[in-house]
Amino acid sequence: MIPIPFDVVAFDLDGTLADTAPDLAASLNHTLRALGRDGVPTESVRHLVGHGAKALLRKGLAATGEPSEELVEQGFPVFLDHYRANICNGTQAYPDLEGALEALRGRGVALAICTNKPEKLTRRLLEALGWTNRFDAIVGGDTLPVKKPDPAPLHEALARAGGGRAAFVGDSIVDADTARAAQVPFVAVSFGFSDRPVEALGADAVIDSYAGLVPALYRLYKPGTRALGATDIHPMFKN
Repeated sequence: MIPIPFDVVAFDLDGTLADTAPDLAASLNHTLRALGRDGVPTESVRHLVGHGAKALLRKGLAATGEPSEELVEQGFPVFLDHYRANICNGTQAYPDLEGALEALRGRGVALAICTNKPEKLTRRLLEALGWTNRFDAIVGGDTLPVKKPDPAPLHEALARAGGGRAAFVGDSIVDADTARAAQVPFVAVSFGFSDRPVEALGADAVIDSYAGLVPALYRLYKPGTRALGATDIHPMFKN
């Protein structure tokens, strides 16, 4: 078995590892109706995710009338309570994901998650999906004082997973900007929640299914890339 030329592969969660749109949309619409608004179609929610739950609620309010921070603050606990209780009713892992994760793990690659979803909700969802022990590191949107696209959460996830040569897999401009800021190669999935065409993300590689992840990682590796230590704060990759 040929080793993967990366030591750590980190993943976004919503729209990257799992299609969480049905449950996010249900909680958003529950909250909007509690605030006297109409709901929004599930498909539209796929283009609103990425900056965290408050941003999602803010965008939902903007799509159904005048948004206000007062309504965001009023609706936020309603959203969280509903989502916490219904976090995996319709959520599903993307096809071929399990095989890709097994292939990486079998080649000695550490796996990490870097998401803007709150850490407790992230762990709750992973448990519901049967992934409690699947990942070596989990960094959520509230794990650090900052969230993506700041590179610090990705740096932290990679360090917690052991450091080394790293790549990041995501679906949105938030993920693309995070990878660029962290100077980590970025693999974009074409089937996620992006608000723009995947070609506009400026990814180093694009995959249409997880069957293509391992081959994409082989193509991405550049000889001479410096391995990162677990205590490195600012990863740098040589050209």
